[in-house]
Amino acid sequence: MNLLHMKEQHVPGSIQYVIRRYYPQQNWSGDDTGMLVYHYSATTPEDNFLEMRYCTTGNKYCFDKSCTQCAEIPTQNCSGKHETIDVFSFHFSATFLNQFTHNIKLINKKDEVLAFKHPNSFTKIFPVCSRKRVALDALLNHSYSGAMENIFVNAKVHELLLYSLECLIDEKEETGFACKFLADESGRDRIYQAREILLRHIGDPITIKELSRKVAMNECYLKKGFKEVFGTTIFDFYQQQRMEHAKYLLYEKGLSVTDVSAMLGYSSISHFSAAFKKHTGLKPCELLFR
Repeated sequence: MNLLHMKEQHVPGSIQYVIRRYYPQQNWSGDDTGMLVYHYSATTPEDNFLEMRYCTTGNKYCFDKSCTQCAEIPTQNCSGKHETIDVFSFHFSATFLNQFTHNIKLINKKDEVLAFKHPNSFTKIFPVCSRKRVALDALLNHSYSGAMENIFVNAKVHELLLYSLECLIDEKEETGFACKFLADESGRDRIYQAREILLRHIGDPITIKELSRKVAMNECYLKKGFKEVFGTTIFDFYQQQRMEHAKYLLYEKGLSVTDVSAMLGYSSISHFSAAFKKHTGLKPCELLFR
């Protein structure tokens, strides 16, 4: 297979990922497949990690990004779009995942895996459901670039983490939503809409009251529904996304602490630095020299 395209990110203390797109030289047939790799070591906890891997087929890749009215017909300067085999790898360190579990009671296997309290390493293979496939396809076919691309990719990778952990079956867990209003598709849509609004306001903080008005949902329902659908509070999700974006701006783009603080809407550098250290364990300036 020929490698057509590769995109990767290796920001210290953040999500590490590699996306590779291959052109199969022969006809290829196979089912979309996912794999969850959980590595646990009691003696060297700093080496603990969780990794998600996926392989999907059926997408197409075009070398000429300037095409505006492509009918997928080869021309003199273009051989047309190539059907691809797409391979994804997302790596999460125990330190990174600790932000989701350090303040909660562990009630099931999923929580134990996220907190690295499950005592045995394992690998689980699972089919790629429609929700995972939509998220994976979005990573390949979006039109974002620069800072907006980073925000978008972070959100989609967290979606994939949530959906992949759902494949870990715990017989004691009840099925369905605890919040009855989430059984209605319109209720769930409003929760997803709220998340999209939060992502658009990374540098322009929005209150829960303003958010509830935008999605036309009671504040209490919004907070409860968000926690159930995404497994975290609105505030924690928003802070997590802002700090992940801050890492990207500092490490990948080389922006100053002052500039990043202003871009994320902080009133002072000290407030931003305190929030960054709480989330990452590092001062912003320390990331610049890693």
